Amino acid sequence: MKVVDILRVKGGTLFTVTPDEPLKDSLAVMAERDIGSLVVMEHGDLVGMLTFREVISAVVKNNGAVGTTIVRSVMDDAPLTCTPETEIDEVRRMMLGRHARYMPVMNGKTLMGVISLYDVAKAVVDSQDFENRMLKAYIRDWPVEEGSEEAAPKL
Repeated sequence: MKVVDILRVKGGTLFTVTPDEPLKDSLAVMAERDIGSLVVMEHGDLVGMLTFREVISAVVKNNGAVGTTIVRSVMDDAPLTCTPETEIDEVRRMMLGRHARYMPVMNGKTLMGVISLYDVAKAVVDSQDFENRMLKAYIRDWPVEEGSEEAAPKL
């Protein structure tokens, strides 16, 4: 399974922010949309990610206030990325290795979407459920060979 399979199911809705936007405005978008991350774009290029992790760190450093903080000063300016063709197992390893919960999907310089650790976990569970159903159906329909005990009539 590849990232493109997750994007196909998830859809292509993207929420972005510019690096010079006030952090409080970005927080309002995150709260309003019930999302945990925003992609930071500048002049059409990915320049960072803003997640609740960066927001919490910034608020703690600022004694519990957002103040006049701008996105650029708190964003992850080297986010982990993948392509639509990246295998899900590789994405899972990458995300776990960096403790990343969100990953932009890039096709060259074009942002295709963002996948979350939840999206990856759901795709893996759905795939395993499908495989289990297929295996159970296969076992249930297993052909019985003539001459075996199972083929003999029960008395």
